[in-house]
Amino acid sequence: MSKTTLEQAFQKTLDQGDKIFVPYIMAGDGGLDVLPERIQFLEEAGATALELGIPFSDPVADGPTIQEAGLRALEEKVTLRKVLRKLKETKHDRTIPIILMTYMNPIYAYKIEDFINESVDSGVDGLIIPDLPMEEEDRITRYLSDKEIALIRLAALTSPIERLKKIAEKTEGFLYAVTVKGTTGAQVEFAETVGEYIKELKAMSSKPVLAGFGVSTPEQVRQLSQYGDGVVVGSKIVSSFYEEKRGEIVDLINASKK
Repeated sequence: MSKTTLEQAFQKTLDQGDKIFVPYIMAGDGGLDVLPERIQFLEEAGATALELGIPFSDPVADGPTIQEAGLRALEEKVTLRKVLRKLKETKHDRTIPIILMTYMNPIYAYKIEDFINESVDSGVDGLIIPDLPMEEEDRITRYLSDKEIALIRLAALTSPIERLKKIAEKTEGFLYAVTVKGTTGAQVEFAETVGEYIKELKAMSSKPVLAGFGVSTPEQVRQLSQYGDGVVVGSKIVSSFYEEKRGEIVDLINASKK
């Protein structure tokens, strides 16, 4: 699959009058063998694409729920290499686009060019790298220029407007609107200004704008989706799988439908 696959999936969802829903799960939480079944479950439940986290020992953007999931995956000896191998083995069993979320250290350990090539072979459609500053993107983009993998940029609430404009112009796939200051995790409520912030980003970007970080209820899915094109939901999906409460996941996804 490809960057084009990702953008087509988003457009199809929006054309149906629905909002884009991207769940996040931690690869290897519960072991890597459960990954294909979880991907299938999310695809059948109506998710537009999947953000797949790679466990890492120092996850600066992750809140406690995702950190704990990462530690469980690390205890299972899950690595970036093993995740890509599993994705490659099962790529013909899925049609949902896959977005890898990883930090730079595992990519360096892999070797950047090898990582990009293996990602292509494994059917990865997009990348999110939270600790890759815009000023240092060249170390990744030089290997992506002839590949069909979208480099998805994050737009932080705290960034100056000129910086946000550059990020909005450069992003591929979608623009990830970070709706809280700090790490991921369930929010009780969002700042009153968050709607205006998402609308501003929509005016800057030709790509869909998805709100993420802290989205944990069907009401919040509906609330944030009305300003942009959809949502990314992480901590709540991770905890619902861990606690075997899959009905909650279905309710969240259904909240993105018209």
